[in-house]
Amino acid sequence: MLHEPQRRARSSFSRRDFLRGAACIAAASYAGVTIANPQSAGKQVVVGAHPWVYAATQPNYDITPVLDQIFADMSYAGLAGIELMHNALRPDDAVARIAALAEKHRLPVIGSSFGGNLWNREGCDAALADARLVVPRLAKLGGRTLGVSVGAAGHAKTAEEFDIQADGLRQMIALCNDHGVVLNLHNHTYEVENNLHDLRGTLERIPDAKLGPDLNWLVRGGVDPVDFIRRYGRSIVFLHLRDQNADGTWSEALGEGDMDYAAIAKALQEINFSGDAVIELAHERNFKPTRPLRESLKMSRQFVYQTLGY
Repeated sequence: MLHEPQRRARSSFSRRDFLRGAACIAAASYAGVTIANPQSAGKQVVVGAHPWVYAATQPNYDITPVLDQIFADMSYAGLAGIELMHNALRPDDAVARIAALAEKHRLPVIGSSFGGNLWNREGCDAALADARLVVPRLAKLGGRTLGVSVGAAGHAKTAEEFDIQADGLRQMIALCNDHGVVLNLHNHTYEVENNLHDLRGTLERIPDAKLGPDLNWLVRGGVDPVDFIRRYGRSIVFLHLRDQNADGTWSEALGEGDMDYAAIAKALQEINFSGDAVIELAHERNFKPTRPLRESLKMSRQFVYQTLGY
């Protein structure tokens, strides 16, 4: 139940608040109560969610037809924001439609994921054209982060491919800066396999790049997330949170798996993490959920509060 000051704050939210991102309820607990991170020197961690688990069942991974359900479920779960997928920003009516959903469900847009094959010239040019379309739209919605995946080459990238990739990222970072959006490097397994070959190739060329690691993809790529957090803590501004079982399959909700989130919490406290933390559920291809997705999101939100303190 919301305390009275929070109830008044919510009732006074306007469309403009959402568009400017001022309506973010930082670090809300699963019940909707604002909780400050005691380790972040007064800053607060916003806990949101990413809609991949919905996209996985949609043609072409397009969440546009189910956006209303996604916003409703995430609001129900007590989340403080949504990280969109950038394909949702492509339709001509995307800004108006998503702004209306954000206002309706009291769920601000905090950012978007983004992917492209930045390592080859054709793919890089296509990704930049896509970014020029969606980044201004994201900014109009109040989004402040763009988590970029650079694309898998199917082989160890060469120095020339890294140069193309880095050039594309520099242009994308400048575009984001022009619109008040912070770009972070989001990893799947290919960026961190083989002793972080892909990520290191990027950081050698852009050493001040911000990072938004997916902690579960780190595990699947053979990287200890605790060691990664401690090593790159100063650059980490964003997190993707997911869990997996002892057999390596994804758990239905965060906290039902085998990942050591207690150790992760300690490492995040050590680096004084104060960015955004986003729950991104994923299920194996043939998995049959035992509960509605909104309930798994709510359970995951509760686990983040109980384990990480956000």
